[in-house]
Amino acid sequence: MDYPNDQAPGAPVRSGIPEHGRIPKYYAVKARIAALLEELGEGGVIPTERDLAERYDVARETVRQAVRDLVLEGRLRRRGRGTVVAGPKLAQPLSLASYTEGVRKQGRTPGRTLVTLDRFPCPDPLATETGLTRGEPVWHLERVLLADDERVGLESTYVAVARVPRLDSDFDPDSSFYGYLAAQGVTFGDADERIETVLATPREALLIGTPPALPMLLIHRVSRDTEGRPLERVRSLYRGDRFSFTTHLQG
Repeated sequence: MDYPNDQAPGAPVRSGIPEHGRIPKYYAVKARIAALLEELGEGGVIPTERDLAERYDVARETVRQAVRDLVLEGRLRRRGRGTVVAGPKLAQPLSLASYTEGVRKQGRTPGRTLVTLDRFPCPDPLATETGLTRGEPVWHLERVLLADDERVGLESTYVAVARVPRLDSDFDPDSSFYGYLAAQGVTFGDADERIETVLATPREALLIGTPPALPMLLIHRVSRDTEGRPLERVRSLYRGDRFSFTTHLQG
C-alpha cells in the first residue's frame, strides 16, 4: 500500500478510500469542506448549503450530510442560522485533577451552573459501588459544566454528608469541588475510572444545550482518600464534539 508523503501521524490511512476505490460522494465533499475550514480559520462562517452545492456540483443533501458529519466531529458549530469553524477541542487529562485545572491549563475560563444540591439516604447500588453504608445520608451535587460560558458537560457528584456536612452552606457551586475538599483537609488517594460513549437523555441534552443525537463521552469515577475510605462517586457527561481526553502511559 502506498502512503502519501505528507501523511500526518495518527491520520486515517488512505482517508475515506474503501478498498474497492469508490469514494462516497458526501465524503469527497466533506474533505473539500474540511480543506476550506483551514482557510477560514476559527469562527469563520462557511458558505450556505446552496453555495457549496453549486461550488462542488452536488446535491444539497450531499452537502448537508458532509456538514452534519463535520458538526458531529466538532469541526463545525451551529451559530444562529449559520455554521462556523469550531475551535480546538478541550483536552482534559485523565488524572485525579479537577475539571477547573484542566480547562484553565488550556487558557479557557471554567465555570459551573448549579442544577441541584440535595441529600438522601444512600441507596443499595451506590453503597455497593462505593463502599458507603446503606442508608447513610449522602449529598447529590449536579452542575452544568462551562468553558468560557459555553455549556460543555454535566456532572453529578455523590459524597457522604459526614465528609462535608456544610456543603449546602459553605460551598460555592461555581467553584472547584476538589478545591473545597482540599480546604477541608481531605486528600485524594486513588480512583477507579471508566469511560464510554453514550447519547444524552432528553433532560441531559436540554441542560447541556445539545441535540439528543450528539455523541457524548461519559466518565464514571469512584474515588477514595489516602486511607482507602470511599470519598466520592462522580458521573461526568462531556460533549463529544468539544472534548478529548489525554493520559500518559509508562511501562
